[in-house]
Amino acid sequence: MPPRRPVRTALAAVAVALLAPAAAACGDAGGLESAGATPTAAAPDKLWPELTPASSPAFELGEVDTQVIKGITVPGGDIRSVDPVRVVAKEISAHPDEYADGTYAETAWRMADCGRAGEGGAGDSGDRGRARCPVLRAYYRDLTGDGRDDLTLGFRELPGNLTAVRVYTVRGDRLVEVMAYEDAVSGVELAGRSVIVRAPSEVAGYEYRLQWTWDPQQRAMLLTHDEMLRTGGHQRPPRPKGPSVTPSPSGSASGR
Repeated sequence: MPPRRPVRTALAAVAVALLAPAAAACGDAGGLESAGATPTAAAPDKLWPELTPASSPAFELGEVDTQVIKGITVPGGDIRSVDPVRVVAKEISAHPDEYADGTYAETAWRMADCGRAGEGGAGDSGDRGRARCPVLRAYYRDLTGDGRDDLTLGFRELPGNLTAVRVYTVRGDRLVEVMAYEDAVSGVELAGRSVIVRAPSEVAGYEYRLQWTWDPQQRAMLLTHDEMLRTGGHQRPPRPKGPSVTPSPSGSASGR
């Protein structure tokens, strides 16, 4: 996202320009006034210089894991021709230990309530199907910079409060997953070439914000920012317990 400092600087300049005539009219000499002493710049302290620098990561986070979705083709490279429900169904069928016979079994059997769910679960099942279908509305935006739409979709991992967020692009006539993440999501945004996921924190008045940004060299969405930010003083619901950055078989940086 673009920095806001230049905007603030421009507004300050406009304010000075507007106030200058008024100050002159009041007999102000217009001289400069000191803003006080400037804090002395200090170099960062380097800790434990005797440590041997690590040459490899301790944990595999799956930052650049991508995968072709088998059994789904993209006619003419138009990702809008792909049924989001079918994409989710392929993932569920590829991981029966997690869905049909595992933790998210409810997600698997609720898929029967989905029609062609490119619009928040809307499809042949009517309003009741929209409420029960775990597949959320699909969004289309060029996140890779190739001038073509990419697919961002989400689906609920039930029972529980986890939401899976996925990003897909097209290479040739193949559908390729370039981002996979699950969390107790409180909001998702698309900004430029980035997907921003907001999740509640255990600390009251704070939330986690994770930003995944397209990297043309790795040809994947990379986790470029992971921070805790203040949102207010109210209590947020706790995040699910357990690791949140262990890769799943689908390349997800989550606890799956």
